Order: sequence, then structure tokens, then C-alpha cells
Amino acid sequence: MLAEAGQTGPPIAVERLAQHVGAVISRSSFDDGDVSGMLLRRDGEAPVIGVNDSHSDNRQRFTVAHEIGHLLLHPGREVVLDRPVRVNLRDKTSSTATDREEIEANAFAASLLMPQEAVRNEILRLDPSTRQDPDRCTAALAAVFAVSPAAMGFRLMNLGLIS
Repeated sequence: MLAEAGQTGPPIAVERLAQHVGAVISRSSFDDGDVSGMLLRRDGEAPVIGVNDSHSDNRQRFTVAHEIGHLLLHPGREVVLDRPVRVNLRDKTSSTATDREEIEANAFAASLLMPQEAVRNEILRLDPSTRQDPDRCTAALAAVFAVSPAAMGFRLMNLGLIS
């Protein structure tokens, strides 16, 4: 998907990926500050990824990638507003990864924003002293990939690159 969307290296342009999958991004402050984002799908219309713009840029990027994951992996949940729509919400419980769909969307977002091969290549580009210090390595890579240090730390652990 990254190659198809013209992505060659970090940081990944999530806006371009959203466009590539036919989604529109809408940023606004949500009444519920705990909600990071949502995916709204209506038959016959472009999916809308809603992003809480009061969150940090890195959080917003992860949220967009997370919602792209829902768009590609999950059919959505039925709710009724003024007409039937399917909605996925990303809130503070999403990161606790207790719901199978949230676990999958988080893993998808991590893989999208921090592709395994790119992470390994960037580690090799770090100076040896940074590479040997897990905290410095994580922070340096987080800056390169435009993600939070926490997200990068989880990714590095999941790839078996730090313990």
C-alpha cells in the first residue's frame, strides 16, 4: 500500500494514504476530549476520518492511520443518526487494546507509520552510542517517523528490537 501511494520513506504522509484509499480527513475539536477520532462510512459516499485536532500532531497521525486500518479491515458498527451509517470511534480505551478490532487497527497503524524494514534501516543510520541506548534510540526514531516515543517503543518491542 505504501509503494502504491508513492511513499518511499519516513515520515509517512497519512493524508496521502487516506486519499489513496478514498477517505476524506476532517479535523475538529470533539466535545468528548477522550475521543481521538472516528470513521464514518455512508453508502455511496467517501468515508470520513474525523480527527480530534486538540490532540498532538503525532497523535493525530496515529489516529488517521488507525482509522485507515478500520476502513480496510473492519465492516464497521451499525448506529442510527438521521440515517443508517457505520461508525468506528477511537477513544482512550482503544490504546488499552481489549477489543479485537482496536488491537488490529492499532497494529495496522503501527505497521503503516513504522514499517519494519524502514525501522531497521533507520536504526542502522543512528550513531552507535544512540543505537545502544534504548531510550535515546526510541526518541531518535520517534522523531524520524513523526510518532510518539511511546508508539515507537511499543513498535520496537513488538519487532523484538528492544526488550
